[in-house]
Amino acid sequence: MPDPIPPAEQRDGFRFRGGHRALDFVATLAARLKPVPRDLLAVPGDVERWLVAAGFASGAGATEADLFTARRLREAIHDLAVARIAGEPDPAEARADLNAVAAGSVAAPQLDPTGGLAWQGNAAGLLGEVAREAVLLFGGAQALRIRQCEAEGCAILFLDTSRAHDRRWCSMAACGNKAKVAEFRRRKRSAE
Repeated sequence: MPDPIPPAEQRDGFRFRGGHRALDFVATLAARLKPVPRDLLAVPGDVERWLVAAGFASGAGATEADLFTARRLREAIHDLAVARIAGEPDPAEARADLNAVAAGSVAAPQLDPTGGLAWQGNAAGLLGEVAREAVLLFGGAQALRIRQCEAEGCAILFLDTSRAHDRRWCSMAACGNKAKVAEFRRRKRSAE
């Protein structure tokens, strides 16, 4: 029987290793560095599934237009993050796309009956919230802590919140463990 509580890094088929919802959204294009990446946002329902997995309310009712907006937003966040990591200026088109989605529909934060946070709005409004979170990330001090996983073949972006600001992998349980095992094996072969 599967675990009723999905691991924090994997929810409903999506990876959440970035430490920031906007960076996690970029991971909806799996295997980005491979010749044929896999788009996890294939149909409008996938947008709604990601929004729920990311902690937004269900019932957002995503449309084809929302799917197009989601993909455009995802690539804008990716392009801005990669430029920031490389110390390059923000790509103008990516900045314009991000700002357009951030200025669009609004979702409203609400207190739910348990006193927790719930979001009210359609998919466009919830995507707008992801965009606004990205604007605040890129426009704030944390932008200097955006990293890309150093594991070969991994393109996952993450927010380095480590004390020494020296985090190298998207996940210690996944890419970090593989790298450490490979290094251990390399040292063991060298010692023989």
